[in-house]
Amino acid sequence: MPSPDFNADFNDLQAFIAVARERSFTRAAAQMGVSQSALSHRMRALENQLGLRLLTRTTRSVAPTEAGERLLQTLAPRFEEIGSELAALRELRDKPSGLIRITAAGHAADTILWPRLQAVLPQYPELQVEINLDYGFTDIVSQRFDAGVRLGESLEKDMIAVRIGPDLRMAVVATPAYFARHPPPQTPQDLATHNCINLRLSRGGLLAWEFERDGHALNVHVQGQWVFNTSAPLLRAALAGAGLAYVPEDAALEHIATGHLQRVLLDWCPRFVGYHLYYASRRQSSRALAVVVDALRYPASTMSSS
Repeated sequence: MPSPDFNADFNDLQAFIAVARERSFTRAAAQMGVSQSALSHRMRALENQLGLRLLTRTTRSVAPTEAGERLLQTLAPRFEEIGSELAALRELRDKPSGLIRITAAGHAADTILWPRLQAVLPQYPELQVEINLDYGFTDIVSQRFDAGVRLGESLEKDMIAVRIGPDLRMAVVATPAYFARHPPPQTPQDLATHNCINLRLSRGGLLAWEFERDGHALNVHVQGQWVFNTSAPLLRAALAGAGLAYVPEDAALEHIATGHLQRVLLDWCPRFVGYHLYYASRRQSSRALAVVVDALRYPASTMSSS
């Protein structure tokens, strides 16, 4: 048992949270900017002070024990609250500063986040933006993101959401040469006989191709030789003749106009609500996030240096 005068070091507790969350001394050490050996020594010292084993170590993995998991669940929210308050104090300075982490799919990052934010960031040299490409429904609070991007139909009710893009439409495309060898599909069910290019979601499954006509919605799981975990290669593979791709319409229109791609199932691809930036209400006080939100708001606002 720990002695009555036990007094854990603040940095040791932060280090424990990093190791327990990352489940890796390597990643936690890189995150904290210290050596693995120093971090391991710090964890053993903390365990000795507590008189409890907090981490189970093997040659391949690190995991919190029951006591470690309890300590993690107790400490992590409090440290996040302290971090948020310290960040809020820093925001009181004249210019927005700090790191804003955003999780988004590749198409949103390429067509909205990058073009709008790259035009604004030079005005705020102390502001940093990190964009993490993800094709799943990321929990931005537990994963410590400041904001995320989702389609309007997928937003969580307890989040603040700001529209950042127009309505979207998907397109099913392939090269004329591909269709010279394979009859174009007339219905989504016909995709079963085609070589389709799939997108792997971060949670493990493949993206279903969503269609709708006359109020009838249909999700189709397709098969093919190629699977990618980001969206940009889908179009490249289609242009190379690898098969049918299901991509955002705006990404394919130029290639359709030039005749490099041919579109099918047009009447099965309705428009739907476009991208929204969402974030937790506790982040409202962040001046840095406010700059990002204003830059991304649809229609995009004209920013002026503060």
